[in-house]
Parts: sequence; C-alpha cells; structure tokens
Amino acid sequence: MKNKKDVIKQVVDYIEENLEEEINLDKIAKNAGYSKFYLNRVFTEQTGLTIHKYLKNRRLAAAAEKLVRTDKTITQIALEAGYDSQQAFSFAFKQVYRYPPKGYRNKGIFVPGQDRISLRGCSAGYGLFTLKVKEMAA
Repeated sequence: MKNKKDVIKQVVDYIEENLEEEINLDKIAKNAGYSKFYLNRVFTEQTGLTIHKYLKNRRLAAAAEKLVRTDKTITQIALEAGYDSQQAFSFAFKQVYRYPPKGYRNKGIFVPGQDRISLRGCSAGYGLFTLKVKEMAA
C-alpha cells in the first residue's frame, strides 16, 4: 500500500491532467486503485478539502484564467469547466470570485481561487501544503 503522500499526489495528478474531462470520484478512485471512501477520507484529512471541492475549485480557477486570457464565450468556458449551463457556472463562479464571470472578465485581472495542491519536502519527511480558496476583495 502506498503512503498517504503518494496517494494524494496520484489523485492530484489525475485531476490536473483531466480538468476538462468528465471525471468524478468513482473515476478518480478507479484510477488510484482505492475505494472512493478511503480516498476521500485520506484526501480530506491531508488537505482540508474533499476531492469534489478541490476539483470544483480547480475547474473554476482554470475558468477564471480563461475568462481573462482568452476570447472564448462564457458558455464555452462553463461547458469546459464541467457545468451543464451558463447559469449554474455563473452561480458557482460568483460564490468563489464574488463577481459574475462577465464582471470578472471586464476587470481583466486573474487571481486563482485555488492553486494546485503541491507536495514539498521538509526536514521531517514530507509536508502537504495547499492554498485554500482565497477571499476575493469586493
């Protein structure tokens, strides 16, 4: 059995490689070779976020970057972020970024709400560091 650090790294790598694909906890667990209950427990224990919340936040961060750096439509970005409608995307986006997607695009400044979780070495072995969803200034 892998140690928890390796399990978290495998999950994060899979999510990052498949952000725009249709993935869910079942697919992530199958890829990792563990039960979804074990994976979610270990991931939450080590990061403070559920796998679902991390995936959602990373997709929204990628969408925020696309809003500022591309000319793609908001609907297209919403679909790439895994949302079924622009309305659902706009609601979720505003909860994290405090602006609707169009307002965020008009500001023209990209600030990720959730960075990729990274594992870094420390003197006592390994520590897990993650940036929580940042509070955006209104």
